[in-house]
This record gives sequence, C-alpha cells and structure tokens, in this order.
Amino acid sequence: MAKCDICGKGVLFGNNVSHSNRKTNTMWKANVKRVKCKVNGASKRMHVCTRCLRSGKVERA
Repeated sequence: MAKCDICGKGVLFGNNVSHSNRKTNTMWKANVKRVKCKVNGASKRMHVCTRCLRSGKVERA
C-alpha cells in the first residue's frame, strides 16, 4: 500500500474488538490515489491522499 507523497499518510494497524472482547488484527488503509500533478512546471505522477487533493495542497496537471 502506498503512502501519500505530500503528508505521509499511510496504513494504520490495530485491533478489531468484538462484543465478547476478542481481539483480531486489522489494518485501515488511507484513501490514496495516483494522480498527475504539476511539480516545478512539469507533470509528474504521485501518490496523493484525497485529503490533500481536496484541501488544494496539490495542483493537478
């Protein structure tokens, strides 16, 4: 799973806890997309999370 190239957001690990308090491993994946962005005037493909896209930290090409 990829990490966001802007903010570094990636996969988080933890436990699913049932009603009987049993713990099983789980992972939460960040919503990361591969998009074309403008970097120094040139377009480049980057892994960017949707939070960074929505907040305008990245200019799409």
